[in-house]
Amino acid sequence: MATTKRHRAKRIALFNHKGGVGKTTLTVNIAAALASLGKRVLLVDTDPQCNLTSYLIEETVLDEWLDDSDSEDGVTLWSALRPIVQATGNLYKILPFEFGIKNAYLLPGDIRMSDFEQELTQMWSDCFQRKIRGFRGTSALSELVNTTCRDQHIDFVFYDCGPNVGPLNRIVLLDCDYFVVPAACDLFSIRALKTLGQTMAAWVSDWRTISQLAPDGIYLFDGEPRFMGYIPQHFRIYRGQVSSGYAKYLAQIEKHIVSEVVKVLRRIDKRLASKSLSQNKLGQIKDFGSLANAAQIEGVPLKDATNGIPGQRRQAKIAFEAIANRIIAMTE
Repeated sequence: MATTKRHRAKRIALFNHKGGVGKTTLTVNIAAALASLGKRVLLVDTDPQCNLTSYLIEETVLDEWLDDSDSEDGVTLWSALRPIVQATGNLYKILPFEFGIKNAYLLPGDIRMSDFEQELTQMWSDCFQRKIRGFRGTSALSELVNTTCRDQHIDFVFYDCGPNVGPLNRIVLLDCDYFVVPAACDLFSIRALKTLGQTMAAWVSDWRTISQLAPDGIYLFDGEPRFMGYIPQHFRIYRGQVSSGYAKYLAQIEKHIVSEVVKVLRRIDKRLASKSLSQNKLGQIKDFGSLANAAQIEGVPLKDATNGIPGQRRQAKIAFEAIANRIIAMTE
């Protein structure tokens, strides 16, 4: 299953180690917008809480997948990674699932990804000691995604990861070509930005050391995630303008993105972030209220929620397609 050539698909994660910023909802809707524009998209649910898989897959089906994930018929990420974690063999090939959105596919999550995360701490240390198990383990998820991208002719990969700076998110972000920061208009989201850039910079620096220690011919991810931009959301519109209570947070988010993410990353490598203020803001998503809840219940993008208000569905479609087109332009 191994291959030394990285597939051309662009890998992206929406990352903020503060919870409740709408990463999963954003991921589903951006991916759906890209798929509607003819791009082939792979969603990878690495969060042990399986929020993305729960959003897209019926509960009874997901329960069956989780019950069988340790068997030879397993279909989740854990099923694929288990032989590597338990040192019993190579990656087990799983097939991505189509879930009702044309051109979009899912590699399902699993609560046992937490077991993989526990092993990653030792695997990371093993890399510094030039142990093959370390390199194979840290790159196993990337290799699985790489093979799926090749088989399915994928254009974009979106990882859905948990809100933390643990070892699993470390390998996910280092496998990405780009990362996007979702930020809610509140004080806690702004505070989280203060450590995000430092965390990313430390991960990149460590991986540069590890990659120099790796033996020739082994599959490794690039370890150079570039800051694509940020997406403020959950703000209110009043008479066509952002309400004053939220406007102050939007200004603070912009300020901290520049000082705590862009400048920090550019100190270690100017290619990791653009200093252009106009490029930092990837888009913005207002508070769609009940439409978001309806979409989650139905397991569909906001634009397709049957119980949503038509005007809001159109607004959601326009907003996410704008972000999708921006992503396409930035990655071509």
